Amino acid sequence: MVLSLFVRSCRCNISKLVFPLTYPSYGQYQVRQIHRKSVYKTEEAKKVRFYILNRFIEFLKNYDQILEKNFPTTMKTYRVFTEGIKVFILDTREYFKIVRLLNSPGGTYTKLLRREIELYHQMPKDMFKVAPILIFSTLPFAFYVLLPLIYALPKQLLTSHFWTLEQKSRYNIEYLHDRLVHNRPVFRHLQSQLNFIKYNKEIRDDLYDSWAKVLGQLGSGVQPTIEDILACKCLFQDEPYHLFYLSRNHIFHLVRTHNIHAGWFRRTRLSDRALILIEMDKAIMREGGVHNLPVDALRTACYIRGLNPVNVDTEYLVKWLSKWIQVSSQIDKDSLSLLLHCPILLGYNEPSNWILIYPKK
Repeated sequence: MVLSLFVRSCRCNISKLVFPLTYPSYGQYQVRQIHRKSVYKTEEAKKVRFYILNRFIEFLKNYDQILEKNFPTTMKTYRVFTEGIKVFILDTREYFKIVRLLNSPGGTYTKLLRREIELYHQMPKDMFKVAPILIFSTLPFAFYVLLPLIYALPKQLLTSHFWTLEQKSRYNIEYLHDRLVHNRPVFRHLQSQLNFIKYNKEIRDDLYDSWAKVLGQLGSGVQPTIEDILACKCLFQDEPYHLFYLSRNHIFHLVRTHNIHAGWFRRTRLSDRALILIEMDKAIMREGGVHNLPVDALRTACYIRGLNPVNVDTEYLVKWLSKWIQVSSQIDKDSLSLLLHCPILLGYNEPSNWILIYPKK
């Protein structure tokens, strides 16, 4: 019994030595916490934290450069697309502003500038073409799918708002080529009516001779004069060349010559196109004439009317557009067909067009 008491006392003493039962006072705990806090807020720690933060901010500032370095094509496509959206939105707003002006009481084309009429002419087609892409891009993660497609098919999916300067030049030429290949079928349809004109008693013989001369010059590579073309104007006011009398195939190629989709109401849309062209020509004259057009505007005007302006002298473009406006100024609502045939009558034998259709091999 004495031995057991001794063992117990020894265990208690050892436990006191190894595991003291006393705890630090609240004051001691507070001192330790203050000490740790002060270490965390030292000047060295602040410098390290600010250094890391500054480096991270610099990384974010240069992140676009890093992406452009590692993914140059993707970043270029993305930037062109985002800039194109801004320009497209501005043009869309201006288009609806023009529509409201024309639909308001007393609204006429005389209140519009040449550039505004060209925008009014082009924007419906651009809006119809790019609307599916813009709508689809708003879906979650859809843009990551669209970006490769946009890069691969910019001509088919986007409009000129989203193209680079190089793409604009190349695609415009390709579109013009697709229009010019329809010049020959239209010319053949014009020739096919010669016998009708010759044996029609209501048409004067001298008118047949004048028209046969125009077609003969076009067929032999010579461009007819404006006077010879206007002398045959009455042929386009009635049978055989009024829009109402043209064959379906003739209308189809004429539609494609003016880059109009070959859907329904082709004759109506051709009439609307002729009226728009007349208003463009009037706007050019209101703004000082062909000679006062900026070079880019002059080339665009010739492109719209079916002349390839690439590598063509500015003075020649001025001369050609002046001829067009000379014919346009003599057109009324009954002779719209004559203006619609002017891409052939004035541009069929132009060297720049001929080279585009039949490039040298």
